[in-house]
Amino acid sequence: MSVLELFTETKNTLVLFWQRKIFRIAIFIQIVYLSLSIVLFFLLLSNQNDFIIFYESSKLIFTDIGSLYDQTKYLWDFRYFPLSAFFFIPFSILDFEASFVIFNILNFFINILIILLLYKIIILVKGKDHERDNKRVILYISLYLMAAPHILNYIHGQINLYVTFFILASLLIFLSRNSNASNFLASLILGISIIIKPTTVFLVPFLLLIRFDLKTKKFEFNFIKSFIRILGLLLPVSLNFIFFFLYPRLWNGFLATNFTGSNASALNFSFSLTKLIINFCFYFNLPYSQLWVLITIVGITGILGFSFYVIRKKMKHSIIYGYTLGILIMFLTYFDTWDHHLLNLIPLLIIIIFNLPRKEIMVNLFKRGLFFFNFLDIVFIGAWFLIYVIFPFNFLPTIVLAICLYGVFRVLTQNLEKLQGEVTFHEI
Repeated sequence: MSVLELFTETKNTLVLFWQRKIFRIAIFIQIVYLSLSIVLFFLLLSNQNDFIIFYESSKLIFTDIGSLYDQTKYLWDFRYFPLSAFFFIPFSILDFEASFVIFNILNFFINILIILLLYKIIILVKGKDHERDNKRVILYISLYLMAAPHILNYIHGQINLYVTFFILASLLIFLSRNSNASNFLASLILGISIIIKPTTVFLVPFLLLIRFDLKTKKFEFNFIKSFIRILGLLLPVSLNFIFFFLYPRLWNGFLATNFTGSNASALNFSFSLTKLIINFCFYFNLPYSQLWVLITIVGITGILGFSFYVIRKKMKHSIIYGYTLGILIMFLTYFDTWDHHLLNLIPLLIIIIFNLPRKEIMVNLFKRGLFFFNFLDIVFIGAWFLIYVIFPFNFLPTIVLAICLYGVFRVLTQNLEKLQGEVTFHEI
């Protein structure tokens, strides 16, 4: 596709969206979110946001890269890979206030790219029994733009939308093409998302083209394509280890910040299962090892999720559910899972709703999960601040995450082959 053809297709799609009143309302709400974040930044939050961490980390690249994980230099911990700081170098050239405004305006336009990718994916995987017109697709795309997690993502100057963009870009390539080159490219793009923010690190096992048939008791495994996928993902991520090798302090600081440091023990409104357990132990002064809590929860949830993925029934587009499992496992297990992280999950839930047969009973489960994360989860953050002194557990979002995980397990073990059409080997 030429640049002109791509531009024309993009313009026509946006014109199609704009014809729907719900989409125009959604764009207005996005602009309100963006404007609110800028106003609050200049009035109250110029020194109380996450963007300042990214901004300061990019400056350390040139002045003192060995201190990248010296958390005394930041308002909050810098938890990302060293290459993540390079992403923000263009912003460090400007003063902080201008950088924040430009970054959030870019977030707005990244959202436009996200909905275009989301639309293409839905049209590609939409079940045959769904409506032929695209009114309902545009409705759900509009709901994504209205999602309350955008509020905190803008206010904090977070980078979740860039991760979402790379998730959907890689997913679109996996779903639409099957050559070795496309598998490598899609995985490479996913690897870049890990560099920006390691939210997608648990997607790695679900790139494997492996399946165990419970009836025949035989494994199906495409070694070549699996190897290409893992290689493509690890290539950009492995570049970080050049810096870990050149500056050993970086490796020690990265481990301490993400797994063994004291920050993970502090009370906060994270709704991961790991954090709920740590909050419980911290609040009641019980002895615990935060690292072993993490390893235990990751082990149980990860093994369970991958096992269901391996024994899944034959189905088209199974990688959609692999991506969703990877994100759900991350959100349930890592120390900090915040409301704005849900912007990585919400588009995947929308895709599942359209991929499943229209009358499939599990669709309602994913719809409820979507609407909870879209509009209600942020309410429980406010409630946590009101009651955390006597009850420091933001547990309801954790339950909804677990229900979505259960929903994916149910879908993977149902026989949807007849409803979805013939399944080829690369879709195992």
